[in-house]
Amino acid sequence: MDPTESLIEYPSDFPIKVMGPTHEDFAATIVDVVLEFDPTFHIGRLEVRPSPKGNFTGLTVTVRAISRAQLDDLYRALHGHPMVKIVM
Repeated sequence: MDPTESLIEYPSDFPIKVMGPTHEDFAATIVDVVLEFDPTFHIGRLEVRPSPKGNFTGLTVTVRAISRAQLDDLYRALHGHPMVKIVM
């Protein structure tokens, strides 16, 4: 398969999991990053799950993916953010 091809049909709703240390501004900060790449994103498309001990917070943000380039750029922005430990 050509690496420039995608298995995702665009546009589509695409969930991204993000995890980082628990911080009162974590979810809002991640939403701000997501909005840079998906201006249609809204809080209803966010799921928040604290870890059992409360040290980490897991988020699932479901974005409206319109292209592979958009998703790649969003993944890079999230992965490079200092509050983020894991992006899946």
